[in-house]
Amino acid sequence: MAHVLMKFGGGLITTKSKMKTIDEMAIAKLSGLIKQLLDSDNRVTIVHGAGSFGHLKAKEWKIAEGAKPSILMEQKQAVKSIRADMLELNRLLCDSLTTLDIDSQSFPPSQWATEVGPNFLGDLTPIVNCDDSVVPITFGDVVNCSEPNLFGILSGDDLMVRLGKEISTITHCIFLLGDTEGLLSAPPSDPNSELVPIWNSKMPISGEHDKQQDVTGGIFLKLNSASKISRVVENVWFIDGRKPERVLELLNSGNTRGTQIVP
Repeated sequence: MAHVLMKFGGGLITTKSKMKTIDEMAIAKLSGLIKQLLDSDNRVTIVHGAGSFGHLKAKEWKIAEGAKPSILMEQKQAVKSIRADMLELNRLLCDSLTTLDIDSQSFPPSQWATEVGPNFLGDLTPIVNCDDSVVPITFGDVVNCSEPNLFGILSGDDLMVRLGKEISTITHCIFLLGDTEGLLSAPPSDPNSELVPIWNSKMPISGEHDKQQDVTGGIFLKLNSASKISRVVENVWFIDGRKPERVLELLNSGNTRGTQIVP
C-alpha cells in the first residue's frame, strides 16, 4: 500500500491567464485517478495550487510583498477576495471527488496557518492524523503574517515540504504539472528542450518564471521544495498531470515518463 502526497498545479486545474476559470476535464481526470488509487487500497493526501483563482489578484495588489500603506485598504479587500476564491476552487475540486463517492476534508491554511515559507507556523496534526478513509486537501492561500507584512502567500509547494517531512507514511510525493512532462532542459517554449529524467540540486536549471501570472516562484520553488522532500521520501517526481495514468504506472512499475528528484 502506498501513501501518495500529490500537488495539483494551479496551471493544471485552472486556466492561469483567465480569471477564475477551471479546467473541468483536468479536474475530472484527476478525480478519476484518486478513485483508482483509493480502490487499490492506497492513501492519498492532496495539495492544490491557486492558478487563476489566486495569482492574478495577488499579482495586481502585490499581496506577496506584504502590506503597503499606500494601497493597504485595497490589499485587505483583495486578501478577503482571494481567500473566498480559493475556498470556491477547493469546493469545486471536492465536489468532483464527491461525484465518485470519495470523502474529502479541506484544511484552508488561512484558518490554521500563519507566516510564509516552509517554516510557516501552524498545527499540521489534523491533516497528518486524518482518517484513512478520508482524503485530506489543503492548498496555497493568503495567510496572516506578523508586522510589518500583515499578510503573505503560503505556497502549496511549501505545504508539500512540511507534509512530506511530517507524514511518516508518505511513500510517493508527486508534483503534477499542467504544461510539461516534467523538468525540461530548457524552457517549454524552446523547441530544443528535452525531458530531464533524473535531477538533483547540484544540477543546473534552465527555466523561466512567468512573473505576469505566478507570484510564488514557479519551477524554481518547486525544484527547491522537491529537493528537500527527496531527503526523506524515496519517490519524488514531476509528472505531466494531463496524463494521470503515469501516476498509476509509477506505482505499479516503479518508473514512468517524468522527472525523478533525488537527493
